[in-house]
Amino acid sequence: MNRELLILRHGKAVPDDTRGDFHRELRNKGKRHAQRIGVWLAQQDLIPDHVISSSAERALNTAAKCGKVMGLPAQGIEASDALYLASPGVLLEHLRQVPEEAERVMLVGHNPGLEQLLEQLCEAPPPRSPGHRLLPTATVAHLAFSGGWRTLKPGQARLRAIQRGAGLPATFPFPSPHGTGQRDRPAYYYTQSSVVPFRMHQGELQILIVRSSSNRHWVVPKGIADPGMSAQESALKEAFEEAGVHGRIVGEPLGQYEYPKWGATCNVEVYPLQVTRELPRSEWQERHRGRRWVAAELAAGLLRQAALAPMIERLAARHAHHPCRA
Repeated sequence: MNRELLILRHGKAVPDDTRGDFHRELRNKGKRHAQRIGVWLAQQDLIPDHVISSSAERALNTAAKCGKVMGLPAQGIEASDALYLASPGVLLEHLRQVPEEAERVMLVGHNPGLEQLLEQLCEAPPPRSPGHRLLPTATVAHLAFSGGWRTLKPGQARLRAIQRGAGLPATFPFPSPHGTGQRDRPAYYYTQSSVVPFRMHQGELQILIVRSSSNRHWVVPKGIADPGMSAQESALKEAFEEAGVHGRIVGEPLGQYEYPKWGATCNVEVYPLQVTRELPRSEWQERHRGRRWVAAELAAGLLRQAALAPMIERLAARHAHHPCRA
């Protein structure tokens, strides 16, 4: 049986982090290059059915950014601390543990281990420009071999291609990797979901508003609908991350609105979220934002996005007739 291996080095990361090398995050350029690799893989019909990554921040985020462009959920990534700055021997041993039913595997990690693994696996020396790395940041190598993962050994694979993210088009095809339109960001960025968090307090409907990331405006949680998640699931995720609340979506969506961003138009579906638990401030990851419970009519006037005002009015009308207690 033929197998394929995609060896992907993480994208460009910040030079240091106060928490240590393991936590270094991707630069914006590193994120874009990882996403461009994802587009290229999808266009070449090279979507992996199994993804393994070092659990270091820059590698795991590269795997997620690359995978989402291909429609792969981040939750499906197999992350391992053992792959952080791993030697080629450790990497090879990890590949030998891949389920045999996997036909195409993507391995995301670090140099020098990845380059050394690539050189060891290839039946012929990979072409290398003098003074240049085989795998610069956000570069993928495509290998093919016959046999199973458990018996993978040095010199067994054929190198099909090496592709750098930096060498791919700066814009992204729309509405899919095979689309003819072009956008500044991957296609899935333009489909978003939002929640209006609410509760009944002393017989009054209250709305939870939070500060924007820039701390200049009042907003409600909103974000990109991640591949592999429904719009409702993505909305619940945003509520937890941006507002530090858990809850349940009740009733029909409140509506939709559009706004311009990334050179095009984002479409946002808005859901009513009945808050069931509010994290203590010390446990809320984005507590720097600040949050505030206000009456529905006040929220409608404070929120930056004017399109939310009639939706909040509809929510208030629903609960005037069918009050709930949270």
